[in-house]
Amino acid sequence: MSQSGHRDVENRVSLPSWAIATSERRAHIARVADLVTHWASAMRVPDTERARWLKAAWLHDALRDAPAANELAHGPMAAERAAREGETDRGVLDAVRYHSIGYASWENVGKMLYLADYLEPGRPFDQPRRAALAARVPAERDAVLLEVAARRIARVIDGHWRLLPETVDFWNALVGS
Repeated sequence: MSQSGHRDVENRVSLPSWAIATSERRAHIARVADLVTHWASAMRVPDTERARWLKAAWLHDALRDAPAANELAHGPMAAERAAREGETDRGVLDAVRYHSIGYASWENVGKMLYLADYLEPGRPFDQPRRAALAARVPAERDAVLLEVAARRIARVIDGHWRLLPETVDFWNALVGS
C-alpha cells in the first residue's frame, strides 16, 4: 500500500470521544501512536494489523485522567468502556487492559503497545537507553520485549510493590519461550 494509504488508516484512528485525558496525556498517547506507526512501517506490518496497533495505542490511556483511574485501574477501565462502545477485538481489548502490567496470552498488538508505552520518547527517564531500545524493536522485538519487561519488573521490586499474577505469568511466558 502507498504511504497515503497508510495515512488513511492512521487518520481513521484517534482518541475516543469519551476519553478523559489532559493535554499532556493526549501528547503521550499521540507519541505512542506515532511509535507503533513507525514500527509497523519498518516491520512491513499489514494495514489490518497496523490499524489494531493504532487502535490500542489511542485507547490505552483514554481514561488515565478519569477520577477513579490510577496506574493499574485505567487500562481495565478503558478496555471495559471500549467494549461497551462496541469494540469487539479481543486482542485490542487485552492490549489496553493489561498494558501496564503485561499479559502472557497477548497477541502482537499487546506486545507492541507494552513496548511503545514504555519506550515513547516523551518520557523523561533514561531517554538515551530507551531510544536505543526503541530503535531495535523492528529487528529484535522479542529481545527488546524481554529487556523492557525486566526493567519494568525491577521498578516494581525496587518500589517494594506486589508483583501481580499477570506480570509473573507474562515474565514466565517470555523467558520460557
